[in-house]
Amino acid sequence: MNMFILTLPNKKAVEASSDTTFYNVLEENFPQVLKHTLAVKIDSTVYDLNAPVHISGEIKPVTFDSDEGKEVFWHSSAHVLAQAVKRIYPDAQLTFGPVTRHGAGFFYYDLSLEKSISMDDLPLIEAEMVKIASEAIPVIRYGYSREQAIKEFKAMGENFKAEIVNDIPGNEAITVYKQGEFQDLCRGPHVPNTSFLGHFKLTAISGAYWKGDSSKPMLQRIYGVSFPSEKELKSYLHRIEEAKKRDHRLIGKELDLFSFHDEASGMPFYHAKGTLLFNLLQNYIRTECDQRDYEELKTPVILSDELWMRSGHYENFKENMYFTKVDERGFAIKPMNCPGATLVYKSHLRSYRDLPLRLAEFGLVHRHELSGVLHGLFRVRAFTQDDGHIFCTPEQLSTEIEGIIQFTLEAYKKFGFEKISVFVATRPEKSMGSDEIWNLATSALTDSINKLDLDYKVKEGEGAFYGPKIEFNIEDSLERNWQLGTIQVDFSMPQRFELEYTGPDGNKSHPVMIHRAILGSVERFMGILIEHYAGKLPLWLSPVQVRIMTVSEANMEYAKKVIQQLKQNKIRVDSDFRNEKIGYKIREFNSQKINYGLILGDKEAQAGSVSVRTRGEQESPSMSTEEFIKLISP
Repeated sequence: MNMFILTLPNKKAVEASSDTTFYNVLEENFPQVLKHTLAVKIDSTVYDLNAPVHISGEIKPVTFDSDEGKEVFWHSSAHVLAQAVKRIYPDAQLTFGPVTRHGAGFFYYDLSLEKSISMDDLPLIEAEMVKIASEAIPVIRYGYSREQAIKEFKAMGENFKAEIVNDIPGNEAITVYKQGEFQDLCRGPHVPNTSFLGHFKLTAISGAYWKGDSSKPMLQRIYGVSFPSEKELKSYLHRIEEAKKRDHRLIGKELDLFSFHDEASGMPFYHAKGTLLFNLLQNYIRTECDQRDYEELKTPVILSDELWMRSGHYENFKENMYFTKVDERGFAIKPMNCPGATLVYKSHLRSYRDLPLRLAEFGLVHRHELSGVLHGLFRVRAFTQDDGHIFCTPEQLSTEIEGIIQFTLEAYKKFGFEKISVFVATRPEKSMGSDEIWNLATSALTDSINKLDLDYKVKEGEGAFYGPKIEFNIEDSLERNWQLGTIQVDFSMPQRFELEYTGPDGNKSHPVMIHRAILGSVERFMGILIEHYAGKLPLWLSPVQVRIMTVSEANMEYAKKVIQQLKQNKIRVDSDFRNEKIGYKIREFNSQKINYGLILGDKEAQAGSVSVRTRGEQESPSMSTEEFIKLISP
């Protein structure tokens, strides 16, 4: 029996033996935290509460409020889903049941079953899940040998599980979690018992191939969500219903902003109003770039294969690229803008006095996406990035990163996003460059964030293939998180393209290249904005700010004068001169989510005034055209 020293959340240090569990330690010494504790964290590792004590250190309770806690909670919910399915359909064979956090649910389970499960079957499964939670079944982890695990799963008729065990590398431990009659192959961790769960909603069913391979059996995938309380579950389901109403694809059609067509699948067609909105987004970033001494570029959409081989994209990204031939020479449609910026840099001799050189480009890029993942403006095959590429000396790196961080945060607040999270994504498995430059680049990012006194989290292994990056996430009005802008530090590409500048000593050096995007994909950002505001865009972003509505045909001449006056003051205006009743026109105005409507009848024409209907309001106060212009002008 081994002894360990554990520091509790109240800073009390206790001695614990290996024949007790973390749950026992907290229950005896600090029981008040157990009610909401799903697991424990020591250093950077999360352990089951039911795990035997086997390490010394500071115990940090893992609750649902944390990312780790949600992972434990939803993973445990997936096991309860699988157990419920097995109770109702004993012939079901289980495969995978991961946490997903997006799409149709927070978790799902793939299973093989002769009966086709329908949406009508989900309430029955939900009820069994609630029953399992009420039984407070202990969840216990066991270590198995490979042979034992395969034998046991085959005996249970779980042939998919036996295949998974067989695929596990020989040096990895094989662990199984049991809760009552149910057991599942899993690394964990999980909640101590099923009573920690209890509030479930199964949300969707779809098909999925075994191991994602279309040559293998088709499975049934059940999605679900779960929360610690009924209130949280109801709140989430309400947000989901609200999100359906705010779907940017529906609003985009209603407001005549954009459309999609089979003739260019996954590539948006912007209508007049959508083009206006697109340009407003671009112009805001363009103006801000101008204030920060950027020079704007425009580079070709098609560039030679040799360029993409030199940049590393061919090796690391070719499955997402489109290729063509011109005069028997290989070319690719650009998936990214950065190689074009390197050629612009290289077109002149550069001195340290020219740096930092800040280059901006609204570059149209194309990336091959499978048709099944295309989703309105959120996932497209052609989109515009608000790219920036900054070439600087190593000494200028931190100042440039800090400036981009501040630019990004200011931009999001301008668009109405107040809750912003920051992440640092580190070196992925598939990458290029030495450990030394990766460490330098990562340190430059984290040092800049720390200097600005910002909180951040680390995403291990999620950087770009050429460098680590900062990622910015925003929370919208439905409490959904969206990953938007990035800042990437790149030492490799300047070396690959032999970019140089002359230093004060006359020697040549490679500049550092910073890739940055504020909005990211302008298309995706537009979709996020539409859903955030439910189509009711703030005045400065509205493609149509004012609609003129005439009471009768006799008022048209006066209306045209008002329109001209508004346009002279750079106010975006349209008109409704149809032979319809004014009540109908007002309803149409509201459905189009326009900020202001001006009602013009005989009374207004005689007085030289306008009756102003604000979006969503019932009253229409009268004022002069000049007063109205002053009211809405910035």
